[in-house]
Amino acid sequence: MPIRAIRGAIQLDTDEREHLLRSTAELISKTLHANGIDSSQLISILFTATPDITSEFPALAARELGLGDVPLMCFVEMDVQHAMPRVIRLMIHADINKARGEIQHVYLRGATALRLDLAQ
Repeated sequence: MPIRAIRGAIQLDTDEREHLLRSTAELISKTLHANGIDSSQLISILFTATPDITSEFPALAARELGLGDVPLMCFVEMDVQHAMPRVIRLMIHADINKARGEIQHVYLRGATALRLDLAQ
């Protein structure tokens, strides 16, 4: 089965721990659901957060969803002056039988502006 990378992002209203965890869980869940992926197909998930997010690691939301056996990593985005604030991005690597063009990338809330061509 081919390995595919699925992108997504969500903009937080505020950098508050519980809001971050709920929002990140929403992004993960909607991305997995949109692509028909179950946890057994996951290879890894990479998370990035803009430098203004410091309340919690986004990967904790994945662990709380039961994805503790999936390799997870968090990174800080480049601090670009005109970048959108309070954004968490993810890249899911999964073993799924879909063509690259069939992948549904998920951009939520203000993050839809990042990729209008891909946002749902």
